Amino acid sequence: MGGAVAVLDVGKTNVKLVLFAPDGAAIWERSTPNRPLPAPPYLHANVEAIWTFFLEALAEAANAHEIEAIVPTAHGAAAALVDDRGLALPLLDYEADGVEEIEPEYAKIRPPFSQTYSPPLAGGLNVGRQLAWQRATYPKEFARARHLLFYPQYWSWRMTGVAASEATSLACHTDLWLPAKNAPSELVRALGLEGRVPPVAPAWTSLGPLRPEIATATGLTRDVRVLSGVHDSNASIVPYLANWKAPFTVVSTGTWVILLGVGLPIEGLDPEADMLANLDITGRPTACGRFMGGREYAEIARRDLAAPSREAVQALIDRGTLALPAFSAQGGPFAKFRGRITGELGESERGALATLYVALMTDHMLTRLGVREGPVVVDGNFGANVAFGAALAQLRPKQEVVSTRRPIGSAYGAAMLASWPHCPPLPETFAHRSWDLGGFEAYRVRWLEEALASR
Repeated sequence: MGGAVAVLDVGKTNVKLVLFAPDGAAIWERSTPNRPLPAPPYLHANVEAIWTFFLEALAEAANAHEIEAIVPTAHGAAAALVDDRGLALPLLDYEADGVEEIEPEYAKIRPPFSQTYSPPLAGGLNVGRQLAWQRATYPKEFARARHLLFYPQYWSWRMTGVAASEATSLACHTDLWLPAKNAPSELVRALGLEGRVPPVAPAWTSLGPLRPEIATATGLTRDVRVLSGVHDSNASIVPYLANWKAPFTVVSTGTWVILLGVGLPIEGLDPEADMLANLDITGRPTACGRFMGGREYAEIARRDLAAPSREAVQALIDRGTLALPAFSAQGGPFAKFRGRITGELGESERGALATLYVALMTDHMLTRLGVREGPVVVDGNFGANVAFGAALAQLRPKQEVVSTRRPIGSAYGAAMLASWPHCPPLPETFAHRSWDLGGFEAYRVRWLEEALASR
């Protein structure tokens, strides 16, 4: 591989096009906010705005760099029903109102957690519930759909015309897949989707050449490889899968904090705690836990986004000021409960409290998942938050808490698919060091007791 790899990274908050050199270095990037469109007919992804951004950015990038491959990666809980002309229905945003109205009927056809390892989540976070609601509400449009495409594969389909499915998105709390068997669940039949779920193409599969009109619009040659693509949180563990042996746990941080326990058993997962099993790109079940940590951090911190000092964190512990979950109704073991702050808090201390909150939630989820050995890798936004790393290192004294000096994230992991399994070595890692905060263990115990009592 000699040219750059272009990654279309469709996150819940932002959309990016990032170019990576063969050695994994990011060499070019453009981004734009990802703003869904309101009803009618329901809150839905603005796929045409994303597509316009992508083509314009790709043309700009191609003018500056030779591009060898394109890899789409996107957030979960998003799927497109398409016919030969395009979308049969707008691509539903998982925060759309009204989806839960189908729950009494959906519960009758939903496979049990013991088969799907997909917990019942709020709103449209289970793709199966989205589809059941769309089928009941828009039966004609639903019946017209030829393919069900998960979000990364929707973009690869738009680029190539080839419909494909892929393991990491199929098994991402959809209710449609059986991770232990890597096979469809009975829900596919119950929703009338037999024959409309395309064949599985591993994330690193080249689906075909670019459509001629896209090559013309971007200035690329048609022989640019377009890969099947990957779910974003699962993309973040690709470089570790290529370079490390299990067990290890990746804490992927962004709008969501996703904990992926590579090598952990999945049999003890608790759906009530927002624990589930995903599949990695090779089809191996991966124990996962999640909460909307990035959004909760922003809710607590407000405008105080500077890196907190040790003194600020220690002062909150000394005063016993707590942020108790949850500050988002989407995901996590406390999602049904309204977050609250107890104790004295200055506006300049909000960032420190938000950092403590996310560290305590992460530690709690690691414990619930059964993580006891192997390194814990903090990837994404929180990897650069020294206070977060120090707090987590103190909370997990028997494990090494590390981050890479060059952030990995979903875009980097997706880019590595272009050379899978011959990925470059991981960027240099560093260990987070505990600040040895006084009274932190007692603070953690009190936080957990009060958080559990609120349930």
